[in-house]
Amino acid sequence: MGEDIRCRPVSGRVHEVIHEKEWYRVGDNPSSLEKRDGVFFTHFYISIKKIDARDVQGIKFRRTRNMMNYKKYVRQYFMPPVVTTDWVKKEYIEKAPIWCSVDLRDGNQALIEPMSLEEKLEFFQMLVDIGFKEIEVGFPAASETEYNFMRALIERNMIPDDVTVQVLTQAREHIIKKTFEAVKGAKHAVIHLYNSTSVAQREQVFKKSKEEIMKIAVDGAKLLDELAKEVDGNFSFEYSPESFSGTEMDYALDVCNAVLDVWKPTKDNKVIINLPSTVENAMPHVFATQIEYMHKNLKYRDAVTISVHPHNDRGCGVATAELSVLAGADRIEGTLFGNGERTGNVDIVTLAMNMLSHGVDPKLDFSNLNEISKVYERLTRMKVGPRQPYAGDLVFTAFSGSHQDAIAKGMACRTAGKTDEWTVPYIPIDPVDIGRTYDSDVIRINSQSGKGGVSYILKQNFGLDLPDKMKEEVGYTVKHVSDKEHKELSPDWVYQIFEDKYINDVGAFSVPEVHFQQKNGIMAEVTIAQNDGVRIVKSTGNGRLDAVSNAFKQYFNISYELSVYEEHSLSRGSSSKAVSYVGISYNGAMHWGVGLDEDIIKSSIHALTVAVNQVIKELGEKDCQDERLTEIINYINTNYLTVSLDELADQFHLSKPYLSKYIKDKSGKTFGELVKNVRMKKARTLLKGGNMTVESIAEKVGYQNVEHFNRLFKKKYGMTPVQFRNSRD
Repeated sequence: MGEDIRCRPVSGRVHEVIHEKEWYRVGDNPSSLEKRDGVFFTHFYISIKKIDARDVQGIKFRRTRNMMNYKKYVRQYFMPPVVTTDWVKKEYIEKAPIWCSVDLRDGNQALIEPMSLEEKLEFFQMLVDIGFKEIEVGFPAASETEYNFMRALIERNMIPDDVTVQVLTQAREHIIKKTFEAVKGAKHAVIHLYNSTSVAQREQVFKKSKEEIMKIAVDGAKLLDELAKEVDGNFSFEYSPESFSGTEMDYALDVCNAVLDVWKPTKDNKVIINLPSTVENAMPHVFATQIEYMHKNLKYRDAVTISVHPHNDRGCGVATAELSVLAGADRIEGTLFGNGERTGNVDIVTLAMNMLSHGVDPKLDFSNLNEISKVYERLTRMKVGPRQPYAGDLVFTAFSGSHQDAIAKGMACRTAGKTDEWTVPYIPIDPVDIGRTYDSDVIRINSQSGKGGVSYILKQNFGLDLPDKMKEEVGYTVKHVSDKEHKELSPDWVYQIFEDKYINDVGAFSVPEVHFQQKNGIMAEVTIAQNDGVRIVKSTGNGRLDAVSNAFKQYFNISYELSVYEEHSLSRGSSSKAVSYVGISYNGAMHWGVGLDEDIIKSSIHALTVAVNQVIKELGEKDCQDERLTEIINYINTNYLTVSLDELADQFHLSKPYLSKYIKDKSGKTFGELVKNVRMKKARTLLKGGNMTVESIAEKVGYQNVEHFNRLFKKKYGMTPVQFRNSRD
């Protein structure tokens, strides 16, 4: 039975096919092949046997699909009859070529919505401001807008004396005459003549012989020469064999030389031979070889400016242009940001900045590239891509941690070395040279960033020069937020994260004040505010910060090492502020704090306080006290109304004198003070949470005499019970 089945050959006479979602095996070659809707179908006139899934184990199957047919493509370029590659020996471009902007012609004709007259005038002025001395302004014979634009430039006297405008014309008599009408009265204009010479154009479009195509070029050249003598203005000539790279090189040379024989240029009256890769069809080195052939064989060479006009169809426009200059080209036609037909013309911004990166003056001013980009986008309604070389929003941006670290170190070396040479890793040119900034353009923070990037942002934007040992932890802290939020972090956001953890984190305890005495070293009287209580702890040390640190160790019953202490004046904002960084080592881990204050001592104490807070939070406040003491305090909390020292001694199987001393040594408070603190805390809770009278509360917490209760409460909290209750309403 016959049946149409989609299939593919496997090996020999066996085919595997899929039909109605089931596997089949066909035991003979197909008898015919048919293509329907781009899919090949085979016809089998044999019995088709459904096979078990076990039989197809290990057999790989893929559906038939249309494959790209590479065999239909051929290389459409032509190598010169004599190939030389002297350009290979040249290392870099030593001087800027003559730049010709074709934004207002080639670029404009590629826009979905071409620019209006006023927009073109504004764009022209921008090109002049950038430094272009040659500007192709349009195809005047193509439309009234183009014609009027040319006339407006002349009649409004907008063309500077050192700027040459260029107009394009086909090698057709009526178009040439219209073109000359448009440029009448110009101080200096280049009349750009072109006709297609490639094999494809000759055979498929014009259906003319080589001789006929050459005659078009020669006749056009003669007409230009005649009209230039008749029309008021200062004119010079340019000829382009369109699709040059797809033309036989010896024939392209013959056509160009025939045109030159008409114009007979001199050193004082040069002409331009423009060699376009109208459609880029070869690797850059091929085009360079073509240019070198023309450079070595053109007549009147010392009176000819060789120009190139690369397009970017293969994505190699920049390389093609650069190698062409090495091969003998004197001039480049291109556009800003590579605007133009299809994939665009060669990008002159990239070419110019590439030269700048090699220490060569490009003779174009892109120092305000951001503004140029904005004007370009507004007038053309095209976008500059974020990865566009030099101009894109992200091209100087490093998100990678290793890149950020290298950039930060490179910038530091440059600052320390005080050199003008730019060698910073990962950044080919100094962003400042084109109007970018380090703080917002170079290093940006996301989940891929590292310590170098984060520390760079904090230093550049906020003046915080982190200790080296601190950078890694801060980097992980910040990138964790970015990873969690799935967002890029702004510099302000980075600082907020840093501030919350390393400057403002005093959740476990704070230090309202510290007093120092010079007594057998330094004695510190440290006020520690923790929970609802305030405790003054006295301790001595070798210096002020050491004395405060010893007070913390004593109070919290912890042991740590003060490993890092650094300070500097704040370089951004208020220059009078000091910044202190403190790192403490506890159980092999580092904990960090930062302080900012006009007073360096206050700044240091605050930094230490934040660092110790990190430890306290990690351990839990109760873990920072002696375990037996915690049990004792818990018993007092439970039995505060009746507990006595005798009862407590019996409960913990200790003598009264030892217990009394133990409590004092471990807590810094007497037994009576501990009981009083518990009663006061209970009183605060009752005052805040109910409507009981003060007398009732006093009795409830163990004080029969309300006046005595009031005095104790005021002494501890600085206000009476009634005042406390009212303050909480």
